[in-house]
Amino acid sequence: MSDSESGDPAADTERETGVVLDYLPHGRTEDDRPQYEKSPLAYVLTESDFELFELRIDDDAGVQIGDRVPVERGDDSPVERIRRIEYEDLPSGARSELEYVVEEIVTTNEQRFVDFYNDAQPITLRLHQLNLLPGIGKKLRNNILDERDRRPFQNFEDLEARVNGLHNPREVLVERVLEEMREDDLKYRTFVGADDQD
Repeated sequence: MSDSESGDPAADTERETGVVLDYLPHGRTEDDRPQYEKSPLAYVLTESDFELFELRIDDDAGVQIGDRVPVERGDDSPVERIRRIEYEDLPSGARSELEYVVEEIVTTNEQRFVDFYNDAQPITLRLHQLNLLPGIGKKLRNNILDERDRRPFQNFEDLEARVNGLHNPREVLVERVLEEMREDDLKYRTFVGADDQD
């Protein structure tokens, strides 16, 4: 677990938002301090690069699961402290919401993820970014590349209709995002923490 604290409002010019996976109004249950000393905690997943954070929230914020909150401190933010966490640090309630929230982010930002299919490039001479997606081998990858050379894909429905053998391209992406979040030892990451990679 990294323990990066941030909160300088001037650090980022663009506001990052996170979707609330779980909200603990009385802090974590394993925290032995008296209840009056514990602050509400929200566990969020950022929309831009699927990073996980634990946020200490103002008592009166009224945060609920599924809300979008800024992942920054400031005068107009209910966030008092920000801590980056790993999948293993999530409470069980947050883990159970994770898949639904990833699906919602991919659906809400459909063009961004369809553009992955339009723009994916070779990683090495033998490996293409498309091959990182579950169930996409050489033949299916080539089908995708052939179709996108004709014209870019417009949406997930267009993808599924034009690429023979590709079923539910949205779910394929969701599976890959979840894999990148859960597995520590993956050599390549395309979606999770992309802003941290060179």
